[in-house]
Amino acid sequence: MHSIQPSPPVVVDSCAAPRSASLGLRAWLLVAACATGLAFGLPAAAQSAPFEPQVGQSGKDVIWVPTPNELVSQMLGMAGVTARDTVIDLGSGDGRTVIAAARLGANAMGIEYDPNMVSLSNANARAAGLAERARFIKADIFEYDFSAATVLTMYLLTDLNVRLRPKILQMKPGTRVVSHQFRMGDWEPDRTVRHDDRPAYLWIVPARVEGNWLLTVGNEQLPMRLQQNFQTAEGRISRGAVELRFAGVRLNGDTIQLGLPDGRGGERKLSGVVSADGNSIQGEAGGIPWSARRQ
Repeated sequence: MHSIQPSPPVVVDSCAAPRSASLGLRAWLLVAACATGLAFGLPAAAQSAPFEPQVGQSGKDVIWVPTPNELVSQMLGMAGVTARDTVIDLGSGDGRTVIAAARLGANAMGIEYDPNMVSLSNANARAAGLAERARFIKADIFEYDFSAATVLTMYLLTDLNVRLRPKILQMKPGTRVVSHQFRMGDWEPDRTVRHDDRPAYLWIVPARVEGNWLLTVGNEQLPMRLQQNFQTAEGRISRGAVELRFAGVRLNGDTIQLGLPDGRGGERKLSGVVSADGNSIQGEAGGIPWSARRQ
């Protein structure tokens, strides 16, 4: 058996060309790698620049334009975000709204279609020390189930808001919805704030009360009909052959207030709470309990 002595190792300092052609193929390959910027030991950052979003860049449904941080704070304040809330941002971009909500103690999540934005947002949340409360996923806002939110935020377009509106109106009554710049068609906002002429709008998802009810006040039972228009409604009750129209009906989440004419030019306020299943209302008026049950 013949022993084979290994050749001495070839050492190439920096990226200089070898001093002798006898160094062989391995040395030349190392020199070529240095010349192309792919030499061993170079950090990954030197090979590709980190992703940086550009204002106006195209997305699936809208271009990306960030909401100013000051307006983000106003929007979350208008919605009354606390640590008890679950905040979901539709089209979360660089993650600033979600991270701001997490700073308030909320459990917050962003839905974003661009995977680069998702990666950037998750990195921003980690850098802020909020990765446990602020997370981001790649998903289509029109396909994702966001019904767990107690606060919904968005900066989309009016036509996109209107497309989302039927799904939003099916959310739990009392859910707060905040939109930067764009409205919900003929669904009037409950409140508006402005920052540097930029508006933000708040809607509170109302309970669904459209239909026929049997109203009970004291010992009297009266048929009641409500025709709902988002957070307002028109209504009437029948007392024998006499029909009385409500002076106004207003909803704030699951709370309802009805103005019942008192026959003397004034009105009697009936305030109540709509049940979770939407089939009953319990309230009080001047110390007298009243109720209504859907027919």
